[in-house]
Amino acid sequence: MTQKELEKYLWGAATALRGTIDAGDYKQYIFPLLFYKRICDVYDEEFETALAESDGDLEYAAFEENHRFQIPKGAHWNTVRETTTNVGVALQDAMRAIETANPDMLYGIFGDASWTNKNRLSDETLINLIEHFSQHKLNLANVPDDQLGNAYEYLIKEFADDSGHTAAEFYTNRTVVKLMTLIMDPQPGESVYDPTCGSGGLLLNCALHLRDEGKEYRSLKLYGQEINLITSAIARMNMFMHGIEEFSIVRGDTLARPAFLEYDTLKTFNVILANPPYSIKSWDRKSFINDPYGRNLWGTPPQGCADYAFQQHIHKSLDKVNGRFAILWPHGILFRDMEAEMRRKMIAEDQIEAVIGLGANLFYNSPMEAMILIGNTNKPKEKKGKVLFINGKDDVVDNKGLAYLTKDHIDKIYKAYLDFTDIPHYAKVATTEQILDFDGNMNINFYVKKDNSDSDISFKEAFKKWSIEGHKLNKAMNNLFEVLS
Repeated sequence: MTQKELEKYLWGAATALRGTIDAGDYKQYIFPLLFYKRICDVYDEEFETALAESDGDLEYAAFEENHRFQIPKGAHWNTVRETTTNVGVALQDAMRAIETANPDMLYGIFGDASWTNKNRLSDETLINLIEHFSQHKLNLANVPDDQLGNAYEYLIKEFADDSGHTAAEFYTNRTVVKLMTLIMDPQPGESVYDPTCGSGGLLLNCALHLRDEGKEYRSLKLYGQEINLITSAIARMNMFMHGIEEFSIVRGDTLARPAFLEYDTLKTFNVILANPPYSIKSWDRKSFINDPYGRNLWGTPPQGCADYAFQQHIHKSLDKVNGRFAILWPHGILFRDMEAEMRRKMIAEDQIEAVIGLGANLFYNSPMEAMILIGNTNKPKEKKGKVLFINGKDDVVDNKGLAYLTKDHIDKIYKAYLDFTDIPHYAKVATTEQILDFDGNMNINFYVKKDNSDSDISFKEAFKKWSIEGHKLNKAMNNLFEVLS
C-alpha cells in the first residue's frame, strides 16, 4: 500500500463506527485494535523468520528471544477473529492477556474501553471491525515503522478534527511542534520531558528530528506524563508504531503526583516541551502551597488558573547545567495581573530567552492566539540579561478556523530566534531591567512596535500614560459603584 492507501484503509475502520458511538470516542477503540493487529502480525513475521533460520524448529521459533512482544496462546488476533458471539469479551480477554505477558512494556496499553457493552458495540459491529483490519497484513515487511507511524499520526489528526473541543487534550498543532523542536535542537543522549504529553507528539518529534538529521535518535531518552488513561495509552502506542522503544510515559496528574523522581526530588531533564492545559480550575492548590518538591518557587497561583503551577514545575524540572524549555501558552500568562508577582520573580531569574507570538487558531478548536515561551538555565553570554520578543502573529495560514505554519513561516521565525537581534516591526531584544521597569509585563505588543504606528512617544512614556489612565478609570468605576450602592 502507498501512504495514502494505508491512511484510507485505516480511516475506513473509523467510518464503520459512525452512528454507533460519538466521534470523540473513536480513538479509544480504533487505536487499540490497530495496535493489537500490528503486534500479532509482527509476531507471525518473527515466527516465520525464526522458523526459516532453524530449519522448521517450531519450539525454537516460539522462544521469547525471537519476539519483540509475547502473544499468549488463545490471545492471537486470528483466535479472536474466529469468535462469533461475545466478541467484546474475547477481545478484552486477549488484550489483557497480552498486557500481562508483557508487563514491562505493555501493561495497561490497551486502555479501558468498554468492549463488552453490547448496547454500544454489538457483536456484528465488532466482527465488521475485525474483518476490516484483517484485509491486510500489518507486519514490518508490508508496512514499515515509518509508514505506519505516519498513518498513526494521520489518524490522530483526523480524530482531533472529529472530537470538537476535547481535541486540545491530546493533539498539538504539528507545525507548531516542528518549530518548537527546531528551537530546542535536542541532541543524541539527551533527556526530553513533556509533563502533559497528550498523544506524545512533542516527544516523538524530537526523535524524528534527530533521525531526519542522520543522528542517533534511539539514544534520546523520552519521558512523558499524561493524566488521561486512553490518551496516555495512545502516546505509548504512538512510540511503538514509530519503532521507538526507549521511552517512559506514565499516566498520572503531574501537579498532584509527579511521576519522575530521583531521591525524593524531581528528576531533571535537558529539554522540556509542553502544551499544558491552560487556566484549569480543578487542581489541588492547598497542597501546592506546601509542595514537597519545592515547586512553588515564585508563589502559589490562584485556584482559577494553574498555569504558573505548570510553569514552576517545568522550571524545577530543568537540568541546572543544560536545561532548555519551549512551552506553548496563551498570551495571558505574559501580562495577567493576578500572576504579576510570580512573573516578576521568573523574569528576575534570567532564564527566559525568548517570547514568540503566534497567530490565532493554532490552539486546536480555539480562536485564541498562541505564543511560545523559551527558556534556558545556561543562557549564552550574549543573551544574559536579555529577552527576545518576536511578533509572528501574521505568520500563519488560517484554513476555516484550523491554522497552521508553512515552512516559510517556520524558517522566518526560527531565523529571527537564532539571530537574536532587533528587526523593525517584527523582533525586539529587551533587557530584563526594562521588562521589570514595566512591572514585569511581557505583552509582546509593548516591545515590538506596529508598522502602522506613527507615534514618536517612547515606550516608557506610553506605558506610564497607560498606567495613569488605568488608575483614573479604576477610580471612576469605584465612584460609580459607590453611587449605585
